[in-house]
Amino acid sequence: MEPKKKSSPQRKCVGCGEMKDKRELIRVVREPGGKISIDKTGKMNGRGAYVCANSECFAKAKKARRFEKSFKCQISPDVYAILEEKFVV
Repeated sequence: MEPKKKSSPQRKCVGCGEMKDKRELIRVVREPGGKISIDKTGKMNGRGAYVCANSECFAKAKKARRFEKSFKCQISPDVYAILEEKFVV
């Protein structure tokens, strides 16, 4: 009898809408205090949204306001500017 392979969790990119392995995506989190940042560990407390690690998916998500829909709050342009620095390839 073969041992079962552990399946890795799948998450949907808010930019392109594709289901991908959680480890391939970048998690953007809204902390309980309202601060929005990139979660490098994947374990920060708060509401998370996942996006592919390329600038095209980030641009799509920004244009369609998908982060704002995921977090159910307004996001200021300066927060987008800080996030955008992380995605410039």
